[in-house]
Amino acid sequence: MEYTLFMVRKHDERGDVPRPPTEAHDTVRHLIMTELEVGPLSAHDLSGLLGIPEKEVAGHLKHIRQSLHRSGRSLLVQPAECAKCGFVFGKRERLTRPSRCPLCKSESLHAPLFSLASP
Repeated sequence: MEYTLFMVRKHDERGDVPRPPTEAHDTVRHLIMTELEVGPLSAHDLSGLLGIPEKEVAGHLKHIRQSLHRSGRSLLVQPAECAKCGFVFGKRERLTRPSRCPLCKSESLHAPLFSLASP
């Protein structure tokens, strides 16, 4: 392709002027951390506030837990609880909501709540 005089002038007029920076937006994880600093929230609450699917919240919380651990802070988890018999899922490591109670097999459960511990 040959450059015409018009193409060269157009390039010269534009110059190498840097573009203005785009607006910086918070990442989803930063937004989740901001919401958790206010108080305890469930994954369902977080998905509604941030407009992301509830299934994605657990993955983000897992990464937040790891990054907070490095900085000395921690993610506090109030475990899920059975609404029927009161069984508390205290030893559960997963951040997702359990499907049913192992004792009474009830599917009526209170979801786990998440918050950030102060440094």
